[in-house]
This record gives sequence, C-alpha cells and structure tokens, in this order.
Amino acid sequence: MSGPLSVEEALARVLALVTPMGVEEVPLAEAAGRVLAEDVVAARAQPPFASSAMDGYAVRAAEAVAGARMRLAGEAAAGRGAGIPLPPGAAIRIFTGAPVPEGADAILIQENARREGDTVVVADAPEAGVFVRPAGGDFAAGFRIAAPCRLTPQRIALAAAMNAPRLRVRRRPVVALMPTGDELVEPGQAPGPDQIVSSNGYGLAASVQAAGATPLLCGIARDTRESLLAALDAARAADFIVTLGGASVGDHDLVAEVLEQAGLALDFYKVAMRPGKPLMAGRLDGRVMLGLPGNPVSAMVCGEVFLRPALDAALGLPAGPRPTVPARLAAPVERTGARTHYMRARLSVAGDGLVCEPFARQDSSLLATLAAANALAIRPPNAPEAAAGARIDCIPLGPIAMNSGIFSTGH
Repeated sequence: MSGPLSVEEALARVLALVTPMGVEEVPLAEAAGRVLAEDVVAARAQPPFASSAMDGYAVRAAEAVAGARMRLAGEAAAGRGAGIPLPPGAAIRIFTGAPVPEGADAILIQENARREGDTVVVADAPEAGVFVRPAGGDFAAGFRIAAPCRLTPQRIALAAAMNAPRLRVRRRPVVALMPTGDELVEPGQAPGPDQIVSSNGYGLAASVQAAGATPLLCGIARDTRESLLAALDAARAADFIVTLGGASVGDHDLVAEVLEQAGLALDFYKVAMRPGKPLMAGRLDGRVMLGLPGNPVSAMVCGEVFLRPALDAALGLPAGPRPTVPARLAAPVERTGARTHYMRARLSVAGDGLVCEPFARQDSSLLATLAAANALAIRPPNAPEAAAGARIDCIPLGPIAMNSGIFSTGH
C-alpha cells in the first residue's frame, strides 16, 4: 500500500464510494430534519386572495379623505368574506386576514377612524395599497421548494402553507458503529485495572444523528476474529459500517485483516492528517466501510472531516469539505509537519471578525479539550510558524461566543 493520502484526495475517494439512499414518502409532521428528494410545488397562490394586514375598514383610497363620512356596508372576517363588492362611498369593517372586498384598494386602520353608529369618519386618510396583502404576495401557484434540501422548521411551515401533506424524502442511512478493543468497557460498567470506558461510539452516534442518519451501536468487538465477525453480523442491516480502533499495525489490530477476509474491497489506508492518520475506507457487500482511529478525539475529528460529508452524499445533498470560516489567530502557532493538522480551538467574535484561539494541549486522547472547543482550526501541511493576527480557516463545531450573546454559524 502506498503512503498516506492527502485529506483532499482521501475525501474525494470516500465520496466516490457513496451512492444516494432511496426515496420514501413521509407525513409532513414527520419530515423535520429529513432531506427533500423531490420538489414541492404549490398548486395555488398564497394568499389566494388579497387580504387585510390590519383590523380596520376596507375603503377606496380616493374616497377616504380626511373628514369623509362613509356608510358602513358590511363586515369581513378571517375565513368569512363580506360577500359583496364595496359600494361607492362606503366602508366595510374588516379584520386581519380577511379577504379584501372587490372594489376596495386600501385599509383604513381602526386607529385612524372614528365610528358613529353605522357611519365611519376618516381621521387620517390611507394610501392605496396600504395594509393590503396582494394575492400571491407570499408565493404564486407553481412556486417550489427545490430538492435536495434539508427540511428546516421554516421549510416545513412553507410546505404546509403550500398544502403538501406528505413529502418525498431520502431514506435515512443506517450507520453501524463498532468500537473495538479488549481495553474497552461500556459506560456504567466497572473498568478493570487496564481498561477504559468506551466513548467514541457514543460521540459519533450523536454526530450521525445530527447529520440526519440513524446510528446503530453494535457493541464492543473484542480483539478476536470471532468477536469482530459477530459485530459485523450485527451490522448487516446498515448502509455504512464504521469501525473504531484496531486499524493500526499492531499485533492485536485485526480489523483490516478480518474485514478483508469478509470481503472488504479496501480503497485506501492512511491519511496525512493529525489527528487521525490510521484511517481506511472501502466497500463491503455494497456498503461503505470506514475504519476510524481508536483515539476518541481522532475518531471524532475524522467523523467530522469524512463521515459527515459521506452522509451528506448519501442523503443526496451537495457533499464536499466541511464549511469553513476565516478567523485571526489570537496567538502564534508552531510550524506543521507533513500532515494537515486539525487543531481544537475556540472561536469568538471580536471587533469586525472572528478570533481563533487553538488550545495548547492537542493530544488525540483529550476529550475535555474537544468538548471545550467550538471549532477545528486547519493548519495545512508544512506550514511555517504563524504569528498572532494571521488568517486561519476554521470548521465551526457549534455556536460562537460574542460579547453580547451567541452567534450561530448554522452548523
């Protein structure tokens, strides 16, 4: 096997392994967070009629001059129009959301009118079109929500207004997560003197769920062929198989060997990145297989850099490197080696831009550092030392702190 791939080449090869999920139809109430697979098309305009934006009186602007006395000719409420055109010289009482009667072109809001029995006295004349929501002012018939897109709460509301009770969405990919190693125990169990608590499977399960996929925790596979094959059997219904650990070159690292015996077509092994060099990818029985490092931070960083884009591709979304934002370094950073370095960092808003503060401790086992980070600061291979104030690109991992609250990147 040749040397480590660049991050860019490795990601391109991972994405080439992915095929989009099939399509299913779900009720609108169950579509939040799903990825739209087919356009939603409005059959009629919204609003379908001119409607009032305020409580008041529907009038003709040319007649409703200051001091005019207008006969009250009827009433229009939301869901119940006046049923008659506006007579000359008259006003129709109207409420927010009600259809504007034929012949009316303005709303005299009730604060600018005085009621005297069946007469309305104009105190302040309205302008034509004021407080009238035109038919189709939100969207016209034929307006569409274009696929693919993630169905946010705002898009769900829009689809409901378009009278779409069911939506065609991509099936959620199922991602089997297989922590490996004799040194692991499940959270809640008592570790032996030489054991640690398994963590990266749960962190990646949360990441998978946030990406719109379904995690499948297969339990810890021990360092035996029998245990690894049993874990593979538990993952047989998954679309992705993600192993965690056991992908290095030690005597007890059996994952690659067992997977190849089970039919893995290995595409590559090793990526020039830090943390996360021991990473492999391929296909096994038509499924995408990713072998991530066992160190918890390495696994989480590789999940962000490779698994998240792969899930986007499976969901039919545009897929590629994770979005970055530019920032200024808060302090100098050392030169890098031959690998791209993803530094755990804190992003904050300062002045007219973002400031990045990489943490001093960057060991790939430090989950407390990762949990305190809201970004990965990217240092390219063989980069020289960078001074404070130098530009650095960052992958946001969560909300960014600012002086007056929280700035969300939409990540």
